[in-house]
Amino acid sequence: MRVHSYNRGLLAKAGEILPKGLVLEIMELNRIPLYNDDQPKENLPEALIEFREKIVTADALLIASPEYNYSMTGVLKNALDWASSNTFCNIMAGKIIAIMGASKGLFGTTRGQMHLRQALHAMNAKPLSRPEVFVRKSGDLFDDSGHLIDTATIDRIKELLSALLETLKAKLT
Repeated sequence: MRVHSYNRGLLAKAGEILPKGLVLEIMELNRIPLYNDDQPKENLPEALIEFREKIVTADALLIASPEYNYSMTGVLKNALDWASSNTFCNIMAGKIIAIMGASKGLFGTTRGQMHLRQALHAMNAKPLSRPEVFVRKSGDLFDDSGHLIDTATIDRIKELLSALLETLKAKLT
């Protein structure tokens, strides 16, 4: 992951402004091996076991992803394949998910999020439909240390986190 990743910056800011009742743990995906449907279930790599356990125990997920070639990143897609494979039990089914993303382009992560939503639909996950957080021209919105400084974007993240919390509350009642 890039040292000053805009999407890491979005997650860091989300961690700072979480509504009461939410806790954010950032999961690194770079240790997860390439998906292999022939992988013996009894011999899964430790990084993969840990990743799947964190998803199972989480009430919801917050995904921040850039857009590569009009789609989500290969690393994210690979992780989602491990989490949703019927071979290893689809742990994404019914999982509430909030999505956001940042890129330098004019469209933000609009197209990448469309592909992500399509994949989540196939997994029977429950992504929030609104608010949508597509951060465009990201280079102008972060300081030299990778910290998000744009108040309008921070407000959109607050709205997304509030919607996530409300959705979780509704699920529990």
